[in-house]
Amino acid sequence: MFDKILIANRGEIACRVIKTCRRLGIRTVAVFSEADRHARHVRLADEAICVGPAAARESYLVAERIIEVARATGAQAIHPGYGFLSENEAFAEACAAADIVFIGPPVAAIHAMGSKSAAKALMAQAGVPLVPGYHGDDQTPALLQQQADAIGYPVLIKASAGGGGKGMRVVERSEDFAAALASCQREAASSFGDDRVLIEKYLLEPRHVEIQVFGDTQGTVVHLFERDCSLQRRHQKVVEEAPAPGMSAERRAAMGKAAVDAARAVGYVGAGTVEFIVDRSGAFFFMEMNTRLQVEHPVTEMITGQDLVEWQLRVAAGQPLPLTQDELAIHGHAIEVRVYAEDADAGFLPSIGRLQHLGMPRESAHVRIDTGVEQGDEITPYYDPMIAKLIVWDESRPRALQRMAQALMQCRIVGVTANIGFLERLVTHPAFVEGQFDTGLIGRQLAQLCPPTQAAAETAWQLAALAQLLDEQARSDVASPWHADGWRMNGAQTRTLTLLNGGEERSIQVDYAAQGYVLTLDGRRCAVRGERRDDGQLLAELDGQPQFATVVRDGERLHVFTDAIHGAVFTVIDPLAHAGEDSDAHGGLVSPMPGKIVALLAEVGVPVDKGAPLLVLEAMKMEHTITAPSAGVVRSFRYPVGEQVAGGAELLEFEASA
Repeated sequence: MFDKILIANRGEIACRVIKTCRRLGIRTVAVFSEADRHARHVRLADEAICVGPAAARESYLVAERIIEVARATGAQAIHPGYGFLSENEAFAEACAAADIVFIGPPVAAIHAMGSKSAAKALMAQAGVPLVPGYHGDDQTPALLQQQADAIGYPVLIKASAGGGGKGMRVVERSEDFAAALASCQREAASSFGDDRVLIEKYLLEPRHVEIQVFGDTQGTVVHLFERDCSLQRRHQKVVEEAPAPGMSAERRAAMGKAAVDAARAVGYVGAGTVEFIVDRSGAFFFMEMNTRLQVEHPVTEMITGQDLVEWQLRVAAGQPLPLTQDELAIHGHAIEVRVYAEDADAGFLPSIGRLQHLGMPRESAHVRIDTGVEQGDEITPYYDPMIAKLIVWDESRPRALQRMAQALMQCRIVGVTANIGFLERLVTHPAFVEGQFDTGLIGRQLAQLCPPTQAAAETAWQLAALAQLLDEQARSDVASPWHADGWRMNGAQTRTLTLLNGGEERSIQVDYAAQGYVLTLDGRRCAVRGERRDDGQLLAELDGQPQFATVVRDGERLHVFTDAIHGAVFTVIDPLAHAGEDSDAHGGLVSPMPGKIVALLAEVGVPVDKGAPLLVLEAMKMEHTITAPSAGVVRSFRYPVGEQVAGGAELLEFEASA
């Protein structure tokens, strides 16, 4: 086994590898960018070295610098995690040249599977079933259009060197193909440095099922069963589970054999994932092989009781696989959701900022949290905005689903907008609960999964008001007559507290009582009292009924959480503080986040309809289209193609039609 390894990654996977290494007595070296100087993986590692500026291309993707750090620190091996350099053939070769073990598959396997097109051809030779499509080298747009027309719509355009849903589009009509192809190629070039694509028939109502495989240097290859990753948005996995719902023993054996055959065809060593698309009849087809550990590997660990990172380390050190195929078994059911800093109600735009409060469920035999951040850390625009992976396990799928719903209600995040509500609605959606879903579920049910914001419950208003009153009491001088009893020089001990939730502003009459307060809201009186704690916890009584809540202050905003209220946000309105303010509307459209202008789609001075695409902004390696808020005319663009823009920057001048 190794004495010291370098982890060429960041975030939760870096923290995950460090945890396993600690248990095995292996010292770790972390690398970090300037943006990650205070990141959790840096704090956890035995050593940490800065490898460059915030941009990944200038730090985490600089292979020469990573290898230089490994040599300088005496690291015998490099664990690449996933993403970044994990499937980089040149990096694996450079490690071998430097006599450093690359904890991943052989260079030949990375090469064979690095091109989706070449991989399809190899799998066809190995007898693995394939989806009809075009995987050729000729990338002439006209030829690609002809191939798509011949295959028949809908088709899927997919970056040949891609992954993670980037550089991928479903095209429903021939007339939409050219624009979708151009967008895919731009995104593929930006994300992978390779704009080549392949085209496949897009199967209707398919499931996405993948098989975890492992090979060792002795020639043994096993599979550790399947994961269902069908719940996706824009081809990015959102929820994963193992085993797959409705999977028969016969199909599991057939898919497992196909995955092992695929791995053997390339002489595979280490952890890998063979991904299949499964149609409504149950027939399965090879999609791709990921030559690395996957983000969703924890669900496999939970149902098998194995540490796949430890398996990676042992195999890389030349040891045989810890178990044979016959010794592996499934126990229970596991589900994973990806908790992201993103606003589901605003088209899933990434949210950046400081995690002022990060409350997650307590870990146990049933609940696991993999995260690369802690309270106080920042979600930056430079990397994937994942906050954590939340994984639950139980004896059966219904019980695991129940645990996941409960665990999500215990996630309390302030400082960025998180997708918790979206995930809670998704895992409790009837189609998912009943196992009747496919990769298109989120797209079809988006209106239901992202409903209009609901008015806050009366209890939430009362808890917000109580928290505000207790905070005021704590800030006041104990010797002052203003402390605790609402003393006034003239008049009764009564005041009005005004709160804003969404677009609703309500005034609450506050009467100071001997113990606590009496709140009157819309004519209804409620006796309240409570105790406020520094961690945001609020122990309250509402008309004698105990209520346990978390209320987190963010400036003038109060975020209220209970088991029934998930993050209701109230703004405390102080009329004196806002006197004389007036909103000034302007004719500009602003950037929702920092990014780069990649395309200008409208012509200056030419009328456009409401919803017409105006420009494309690339942020976090994903493209976001800015559309016209109404019918009108673009008077000018503020930035040229290729220009970096800040969040909130005015992108263009737009004049609405009269």
